Amino acid sequence: MKRIVAAEKLFTGTDWLMNHAMILEEDQVQSIVPIVSLNEKPEQIYPYIIPALIDLQIYGAGGQLLSVFPTEEALTLLQEYCIKGGAAWFQPTVATNSHEVIHACIDAVRKFQEQPGNRCIGLHVEGPWINPEKRGAHLSEYIYQPNKEQVASLLEYGKDVITMITLAPEIVSSDLVDFIQSRGIVVSAGHSNADYQTATKAFNQGIRTATHLYNAMSPLQHRAPGMVGAIFNHPMVNCSIVPDGYHVDFEAIEIAKKQLGERLFAITDAVTETHTGPYPHQLNGDKYEANGILSGSALTMLACMQKLHWHANIELGEAIRMCSFYPARVILKENISGMLKPGQKADWIALDAQLSCIKAAE
Repeated sequence: MKRIVAAEKLFTGTDWLMNHAMILEEDQVQSIVPIVSLNEKPEQIYPYIIPALIDLQIYGAGGQLLSVFPTEEALTLLQEYCIKGGAAWFQPTVATNSHEVIHACIDAVRKFQEQPGNRCIGLHVEGPWINPEKRGAHLSEYIYQPNKEQVASLLEYGKDVITMITLAPEIVSSDLVDFIQSRGIVVSAGHSNADYQTATKAFNQGIRTATHLYNAMSPLQHRAPGMVGAIFNHPMVNCSIVPDGYHVDFEAIEIAKKQLGERLFAITDAVTETHTGPYPHQLNGDKYEANGILSGSALTMLACMQKLHWHANIELGEAIRMCSFYPARVILKENISGMLKPGQKADWIALDAQLSCIKAAE
């Protein structure tokens, strides 16, 4: 089925095109042409068309935290929240927890991914192989240093479901990191107290991603540059950031952007209110806390894009890339490009002049 949609400003992921139309066939972009060249009228001309956004770290929505409600229903609510918030793809995340809970989350994601039209990338397991000194809101009773058998057991159970694991490189040996990566899983360094040398060595040995810059990692100090300094200085490491103004000050995002350039991407790190389970997230203003500790955001990916542009002074196209193309480049999944180009999957959203979403991904 052929469709034509158009925009006053269409962003392909690389270029801004003024008064252009996108011709779609089934779910593919066939071509992008000037509106004046069309032989038929587009179904609508929007103020903006941009690539749909991608969230690589989100824990639950609609009052159903995945770790508490490891069900297809919870993932349906999460997908609806993500799509409404401008995302076409999401990676549900389970924080440090018991083996039973992590396995239940794997089961839920596996079943959900069998549904036609689902937008779930896979499962992000954040912990439990982290440094207890940088656990943040994670529960210390579930944190441990794994051996080969424990890692192999989790990877076997989560085969084709686990797509990312956040771990502390000083806790997990480089051999085990290599083993995890050999299974096609993205390893992200986070919740880590590694010093600069240890973090740099881990990055040199193949870890290419880090989790929520500044938060739950050894800080940049003038005599101890820590993991933050190692991320800044390494030419290949990508890093996520939570741009809500609580997890990270917007001026600190500006500093990070100048250091990292295209290597910095956004995540929501969003949770939902829950009164059961080990993570009792409570909404406090427009952020969440668990046991009095900052535990998650109330962001959507569209809000990430807006805040990066409005409050961190990042050019709009670059803010869009930080929420679409750069996460796609990290996760490396077929048909998830974060761009609008002929021959690629047509994951797009439309915005009004105030950058609010008026047409979500389909």
